[in-house]
Amino acid sequence: MPRRHLRVTGAAEASLRAALRELRVELEVPEGFSAEVLAETERAVAAPRLPGHDATDIPLFTIDPPASVDLDQAMHLERRRDTGGFRVRYAIADVAAYVTPGGPLDAEAHRRVTTLYFPDEKVPLHPTALSEGAASLLPDQTCPAVLWTLDLDADGRVTTTDVRRALVRSRAKLDYDGVQKAIDDGTAEEPVALLRDIGRLREQLEVDRGGISLNVPEQEIVERAGTYEPAFRAPLPADGWNAQISLLTGMAAAELMIDSGTGILRTLPTAPDGAVGRLRRTAKALRIDWPHHVPYAELVRSLDPRQSHHAAFLQECTTLLRGAGYTAFSGGAVPELTTHAAVAAPYAHCTAPLRRLVDRYASELCLAACADTAPPDWVLGALDALPKEMADGTRRGNTVERECVDIVEAALLKDRVGDVFDAVVVDVKEREPAVGTVQLADPAIVARIEGGSAKLPLGERLRVRLTQADPGAGKVQFAPA
Repeated sequence: MPRRHLRVTGAAEASLRAALRELRVELEVPEGFSAEVLAETERAVAAPRLPGHDATDIPLFTIDPPASVDLDQAMHLERRRDTGGFRVRYAIADVAAYVTPGGPLDAEAHRRVTTLYFPDEKVPLHPTALSEGAASLLPDQTCPAVLWTLDLDADGRVTTTDVRRALVRSRAKLDYDGVQKAIDDGTAEEPVALLRDIGRLREQLEVDRGGISLNVPEQEIVERAGTYEPAFRAPLPADGWNAQISLLTGMAAAELMIDSGTGILRTLPTAPDGAVGRLRRTAKALRIDWPHHVPYAELVRSLDPRQSHHAAFLQECTTLLRGAGYTAFSGGAVPELTTHAAVAAPYAHCTAPLRRLVDRYASELCLAACADTAPPDWVLGALDALPKEMADGTRRGNTVERECVDIVEAALLKDRVGDVFDAVVVDVKEREPAVGTVQLADPAIVARIEGGSAKLPLGERLRVRLTQADPGAGKVQFAPA
């Protein structure tokens, strides 16, 4: 689970860009694509493997940040008058229509594993001619997709699942703010307005099964008056409703693979009691009321990420998700652990193949399961190695995110060493009570604090002095003032 999402707007200064370049070198991040990979991409874009089924009559739409052009998913939602339920059509970019197994493009995707997001640039999993062009579900572009049709009952439970390859054509590229506004003011057309209805039903089902979605604030670094200021963006309800459609599809994919006896799941064991106990101590320190009879999932759903102490606790909650991994199986030997503790159900990654390697394989396994045919040999041959590949790639992605946040925060504060700030102590090391983490009230920074002999007052406000802010080292540190 990423520590934070990070997005930078405005032109970054030279020292910040230099530090980010050095980070890419240190982490051996690929620079561009080889001529061989680009040549194969050009051929694939010119002649993709097109499906026979035409679903371009479905008026699909996408919901993404305004600047996004690597669009993995498009949806159409409708109410089924005959059953009182709903029909969800969810189109996923069909990367396999362009990538030849064992070819240079495939090999490069296995080397990269995921798209990496830096504040100043994106390092894509596939060449942009593919990921931001031919395979992307951009509006008014006909392209191949893996089309899911999920029929739901009136309570939002899945009754039937169909997966097939199809030609699709998105009609509109929407963004979260616009969708939220249209739904709130009643101007959204039914396929968009139903996002709230279905999303809420699925959220209630998540509550019923004991699942949890963390609304961790998104950190933005914005340029104002020639300087930089950090801010947190609390997720909108529309963010959560949209995520429920993806989650619904991932759960349906997991069930298909389990029933077929071959698949790759995203799994997470239940958090140990000690980890939950630590969170209880943090909640107490942050003055968050957590009665013993209230389950963790219920508490998290009651929090408001717009409140600083709630946001700090939500960030700490991500520690319970760090044991997530990928579990592959075949030949009917279903593993003992098939569930994801946060989802509280079997779950698979299958909805972001432009940005994540495993999703291409999951789509193939689901297509085969739905058609009651054997998966392709190239999929079966890759299954055993995929969990480690994904673990390594995910680890690198998390390192990139963590280091980028540290570098950007250091750049923001580099001219303020010695200044005093108001902060809240949000974490204290158990074996080193004078060392911990503080969250500043202004600017919105989370950083290490150490110094002095006194135990840090967990959950208390504290005046702190900035002692180090080095963008080159990516380090920010405070001491009690």
